[in-house]
Amino acid sequence: MRADIYHVSKNIVISDDVYRRLKREQGDQSFSDVIRDHLEEGRRLADVTGEGVLDQETHSTVEADVRELSRRTRSRFDDER
Repeated sequence: MRADIYHVSKNIVISDDVYRRLKREQGDQSFSDVIRDHLEEGRRLADVTGEGVLDQETHSTVEADVRELSRRTRSRFDDER
């Protein structure tokens, strides 16, 4: 891990098959390191993220679901304050 990088947690949605591919390549690295290594090797982000895996309709549905879940999570945190 490089000391000059600050880690901020981000949630991303990936398909199960992409997760399995990342997990196989992970070894003792973080997922960020696996993705960074692929990008530094000149590969495209789509090679490791599964870009284009979902058709546009499914993508839109998943995106809406994630936004709604995020909204409800933020709402719960606000209610607890």
